[in-house]
Amino acid sequence: MAESSVLDQTERAFQKQGNVFAARKNPVRRGRGLRWVTSVGLNFKTPKEATEGTYIDKKCPFVGSVTVRGRILKGVVISTKMNRTLVIRRDYLHYIRKYRRYEKRHTTLSAHVSPCFRVKEGDVVTVGQCRPLSKTVRFNVLKVESVAEANAAASKKAFRVF
Repeated sequence: MAESSVLDQTERAFQKQGNVFAARKNPVRRGRGLRWVTSVGLNFKTPKEATEGTYIDKKCPFVGSVTVRGRILKGVVISTKMNRTLVIRRDYLHYIRKYRRYEKRHTTLSAHVSPCFRVKEGDVVTVGQCRPLSKTVRFNVLKVESVAEANAAASKKAFRVF
């Protein structure tokens, strides 16, 4: 029988890591479970929860089959209402030549967030581009920088250039 700590089943379909054989005859040594973890590179550390956790997420860049390539962006989390997906807001300045001034603009994008991260609205996240994960999701969260509770509500809509 497979070890229950490796197979953390929360979905209706059976979840497993593609690189791990779950039906081992010999029991796994205590403390070291069967878990496949990789580094995304680009000087991003693998979170401790990804190496020691029991979640299974095929879209996670640390324990899944998704590679990060292309752009690395930063933004403020404005919504965490979707399952394992968040919406971030990126603010930028656009130059108007006629008036020789800048105007404030923003764009929003959806990103997959792995269960190894605890993300709240107002946090600043770093996302990396990957293959399309769904109709609107093309980015994966790589790093979370928490913001104090008092500043979270104010910084959600405030203009911040990174």
